Amino acid sequence: TGRLERAQSNLYETLPLFIGAVLIAHVAGANGAMTAWGSALYFWGRVVFVPLYAVGIPFIRSLVWLVSLAGLVMVLAAPFI
Repeated sequence: TGRLERAQSNLYETLPLFIGAVLIAHVAGANGAMTAWGSALYFWGRVVFVPLYAVGIPFIRSLVWLVSLAGLVMVLAAPFI
């Protein structure tokens, strides 16, 4: 259960940033492909991250986390491109 609690804590750290980024992109009218792909990468990266964290697979888990981070950066960058 400790791993699942840490995975949940990690999600709670990045989820407000993601929500804020999506709201900013929406208000800025940047509802294009970059926002959609970034949102999908973040969502599916987080979905895959939790079981990998729970099982304890370190290297792949880190790569999946980087994919979700790339999605978040894409959503943040969308209003500026």
